[in-house]
Formats: sequence, structure tokens, C-alpha cells
Amino acid sequence: MVKLLAQSPVDDLLPAEAGAARLVACQPAHVTAIAPWKGREAALSEALEAAHGARLPASGRSSGKAAARVIWTGYRQYMLLGDAPADAALAAHAALTDVSDGWVAMRLEGADAEAVLARLTPLDLDPGVFKRGHVARTELAHMMAVLHRTPAGIEIMVMRSFARWAAGQIRTAMQSIAAQRRIAG
Repeated sequence: MVKLLAQSPVDDLLPAEAGAARLVACQPAHVTAIAPWKGREAALSEALEAAHGARLPASGRSSGKAAARVIWTGYRQYMLLGDAPADAALAAHAALTDVSDGWVAMRLEGADAEAVLARLTPLDLDPGVFKRGHVARTELAHMMAVLHRTPAGIEIMVMRSFARWAAGQIRTAMQSIAAQRRIAG
């Protein structure tokens, strides 16, 4: 019998390192899309906190710890990253959809992370502006992405079908910044 193994579309591309930037896979065990029922946000936030230790965050923010984080992904849209929904009562307050196979997460680390992403997104990712816990849904090399500043770096989530393209674009930008630093220094 053939044994099938789940693989990320970027397994053969990551980790990648160039200069002062490193791109690594950081796929959460589960990714659950959360769409609160109208008027149920407060109850959902309380239920999430009881079940996962994370409340619904404000727009452009995240809450929780590495094991279970809730990130804002758009108007009345959130994702629970890490744990699978632990309490069936959450469904009384929101539509919950397992989208784990639809998203790929990578983390860009190092002193050149912002310079690398400056080539790919119009956002100002300076740590004084895009601080720890900030989240943005934005364009990244002509595709939609979710960026999240964590203590370890900037997490980049893209739809699975764009993962290889995104990783390739980020790697190319990393190599370009590293080459510029070598020439200038």
C-alpha cells in the first residue's frame, strides 16, 4: 500500500538565507477562519479567551500566544492559528472553517527583513510603525498576503496556490539586498 505524506509546497525551497535575512517555514498545526455572527463578537471573544487564551483582536492586530493566536485578517474576519477550535460552543458565535490546507506560512527573520519586504509590498514595515502584534492584509509581489509581526520576525501567510511564487519572490529580494550590502560595504 502506498503511504501518502502531507508536504508543504515550499519544503524544497526553505529554509533560505541571504545576507542578514532568513526565510523559514512556520506552518501552524491548524488554521481556522472565523467569521463572527452579527452581534456575537463580544460573546465570541469571551468564548475564545476561555478556550484558547486569546480574545478577538482589534483591526490590524493579533492576540494570544504562539500555541494559539487569533489574528485579524479583514473586516469581521479572523484566523485562529495553532490549536484547532477546542470548544464546540464557538460555533454558536461564528462560522468556523478549517482552512489549514489552503494557507502556507513563512517567517522572514533578520536585520534585513524590512528591506527585503520593502521590495515586495507597499507597507511601511519599520518596527516603529509595524510593531509586534500588528497584522496587515496587503499585496505582496502582486498577490494577497497576511503579514504579522511576531517576536521572531515577520510571518507571511499566502494562499497555498501562491506559496512557491511568494517564496521565490522573497528569496530573490533577499539575494538582491544581500548583494547590495556586499557592494556597498
